[in-house]
Amino acid sequence: MSRFDLSRRAFVGLAGAGLAALDAGRAAARRLDMQEEIALWPGLPPGHGDTPPVPQVEDHAKTPGHPDRLIRGVAVPRLVVRRAERPNGAAMLLMPGGGYEFQGFDNEGTRQADWLNARGITAFILVYRLPAEGWRNRSVVPLQDAQRAMRLIRTGAEGFGIDPERVGAMGFSAGGHLGGMLATRWDMPSYRAVDAADRVCARPDLAALIYPVITMRTPFTHAGSRAALLGESPAEAEVERFSVDTNVAADTPPVFLMHAGDDAIVPVQNSIMMYNAMLAHRRPAALHLFEKGGHGFGVNLPDRMPASSWPQMFTNFAADQNLFGAE
Repeated sequence: MSRFDLSRRAFVGLAGAGLAALDAGRAAARRLDMQEEIALWPGLPPGHGDTPPVPQVEDHAKTPGHPDRLIRGVAVPRLVVRRAERPNGAAMLLMPGGGYEFQGFDNEGTRQADWLNARGITAFILVYRLPAEGWRNRSVVPLQDAQRAMRLIRTGAEGFGIDPERVGAMGFSAGGHLGGMLATRWDMPSYRAVDAADRVCARPDLAALIYPVITMRTPFTHAGSRAALLGESPAEAEVERFSVDTNVAADTPPVFLMHAGDDAIVPVQNSIMMYNAMLAHRRPAALHLFEKGGHGFGVNLPDRMPASSWPQMFTNFAADQNLFGAE
């Protein structure tokens, strides 16, 4: 599959600066060394402006050969496909965090794909649009991309070698908020259908929310995520609408939650609120709280720390929910 297989005719009406930004987006993606990539939208994404954001990729690696790339300026939202050598038919949609201001592509994308692939699980890293980068209807832009991603994964299930009824979603921090919104508002009409794929269900079969932003309400919200998504002074109705715990319903899929008590960025109460909402609606859920770990640790904690065991805990939970095969 060619990278960025987009129709140039879709961009005829854009200014020259906009075309240059899209070309820069293609170049930025190539710098990510992506092996297989799928553009989410056949033309312009919904809510586009006249000038797309300028793509940026920053590598904060401290060790040679171990990139730590941050993505901003997502002009072309896309899926990065990471296939397992011995696929077992299960798949996970990965949503890196970054306060809705950037995305930690390696820390919460490629490194998560590595351990999932080792367990036979096909991984799809979602490079989603950031709401404060000039898009109209900013609050729904990430959800539009997440819904579309799930639909494309299921539409192409046979080619990916996966079971369309064994597709989960995993989000980290603000990506955890996006994963929670996908799990609870998967049927929200966030955009007009563009092709037959949009008739496919966007509900994940399971959601893993890792040190997630759940609430948009004070005092426990992450202020940066809330401002990026909803603006500086959102209406109370929008605060409630985008607080994940208030959207839990009888059809919310099973949810796995993990958080550290010493998280100084996103308070641990976020995961507790989500777990309580799941219990109130009698939905399957698991909550794992750890004394130490901080925030944004991904799979980088030393083995001596109890929180480092969360991938195995998640694997066990997913197997119990019939998403993964038992190990």
